[in-house]
Order: sequence, then C-alpha cells, then structure tokens
Amino acid sequence: MGTSGLEEGRELLIDFAKRGGIVPAVVQDITDGRILMLAYVNRQALEVTLQKGMATFWSTSRNELWTKGETSGDFLKIIDIYIDCDQDALIYRVEPQGGGACHTRDPASGRTRVSCFYRKLNPADGSLQPV
Repeated sequence: MGTSGLEEGRELLIDFAKRGGIVPAVVQDITDGRILMLAYVNRQALEVTLQKGMATFWSTSRNELWTKGETSGDFLKIIDIYIDCDQDALIYRVEPQGGGACHTRDPASGRTRVSCFYRKLNPADGSLQPV
C-alpha cells in the first residue's frame, strides 16, 4: 500500500515493526486534555485494550503485558483511540478510574500523582521545577 493509502485509508495498519514490535501511546485525560503518561503498546496490548476497555501496555522494562490499575486500582478507561498519519503512534483518550496515572507518589500528600508529567524544565538554568 502506498503512502496515500496508509495516510488516508480506513484500514488499520499499525506499524509495530518500525520500533521492534511496539508503538508509543500518549495517554490523555478526556475531561481536561491533560497528558497523563507515555507508554508503549504491542499488538497484544492493543488487542487486550480493545477487549477490556482499559488501557493496557507493554512494559519495556519488565518485558510483559500490563493493564494500568491492576495493581494500584488506578485504571484508565478507554474512551477513544487516535492513530497518527503514519500509523506508528497512538493517543489513548481515557477516563481515569482512580487517584492518578503515575506509579510515583507526591511526597507531601502520599497520593499517587495524577500525571507522570509533574515537572517542567527551566530553560534558564536547566533545572526541573514542579508543576
């Protein structure tokens, strides 16, 4: 299939081979648009996500499938899945079902962080600042 068919077609042709069997998935809160996390999805993770209706990923550090929330209770209910023009990246638009999406906790409150993106880079000195 040519580029036009891939970019304009209606056939799902996710390019898992491009990055060794995985594609990145940006996870976005459907209510406020906040980016919650970035994870990776292989073919099996996508199939499980579609079956369960909950965000499921491939752990690149543990080399195993995991559904977010199975351990923490912080499930991410799938509302929409968007696929980019090259069919090599996804956006999971989700409705969080728990306290947060990150595996880390805020040291002050002890609660799971809502987003994994809780710091920003200060370009003036290269330091990380809380958001």
